[in-house]
Amino acid sequence: MTSVPETSAGASPRTPSAGMSAAAPDTDASARRLAYVTVGLPTLGFAGAVLFSAVYGFTAVDLGLLVGMYLLTSLGVEGGFHRFFSHLSFAARPGVTAFWGIAGSMAAQGPIVFWVATHRQHHAFTDRDGDPHSPRPVEDGRRFGRARGLWHGHVGWLFTIRRQNWSKHVPDLLRNRLVMRIDAYYFGWVLLGLALPALLGWALTGGSGRGALGGLLWGGLARIFLLDHVTWSVNSIGHTLGSRPHRTRDNSRNVASLAPLSVGGSWHNNHHAQPALAHNRHTFWQIDIAGGFIRLLDLLGLVSDVRYPKRTRPD
Repeated sequence: MTSVPETSAGASPRTPSAGMSAAAPDTDASARRLAYVTVGLPTLGFAGAVLFSAVYGFTAVDLGLLVGMYLLTSLGVEGGFHRFFSHLSFAARPGVTAFWGIAGSMAAQGPIVFWVATHRQHHAFTDRDGDPHSPRPVEDGRRFGRARGLWHGHVGWLFTIRRQNWSKHVPDLLRNRLVMRIDAYYFGWVLLGLALPALLGWALTGGSGRGALGGLLWGGLARIFLLDHVTWSVNSIGHTLGSRPHRTRDNSRNVASLAPLSVGGSWHNNHHAQPALAHNRHTFWQIDIAGGFIRLLDLLGLVSDVRYPKRTRPD
């Protein structure tokens, strides 16, 4: 099977600059404008979904599209962007690679190159200078330093991140033509993630406009809003509150209550202890939906070279 070429997930490989993703912002100002859209539009969409349901009701179709699109895109982020593209914890053929890239892109958390470069930088400098979204207290003499640090780790970093030579963190992705093609059409995949639930809502309700609008709001914008905050909570709460069964050099923590919603991503201390593994579950009771899905793909022969914890390796 084929995958992106192997590289250390926590390293910062040095290569000549290959430029930035076509979908990446060109300037710090444009990055901030994109951050306002990324945060603001789903927030307005979530509020609109709540108001819409207060007037027209919340149907089983709305719920099904919210849950279905959430599951698809959360697996795309955690299984695809995180474990596959960022940490290379398994290999996949081009069709499965495309699935991971498109499903993750529909989450609207940024193009593959941006997401992976930011995450690899996080691992290289976790909770130290250079970590893009560490929730460390802001020690500048002003009040509420801990709260401001938590806000930065959760969402504030999106408004302060600067254009960087991201290519040095992702030379393997830049050499992969399929990944770069998917990356270049990022905004198209985001629009697909909005159009798909709207079309399904229209079809499942006999062609009604109410069904299409409910699908757009709940399966599209509200779903992006909810998944954003779950993912960002792993960055913020997952480095502030929770258990630490493994003595890592950072402040990563397991947040059990977020495990179902993060499809296993909130076992964050487990992950930082062994970042190359395809599973975050270290004990039998820990819920890791993404890890279970990767295992299913392995059993079906759709992925290979999966890095399991030794005690959970398939026979």
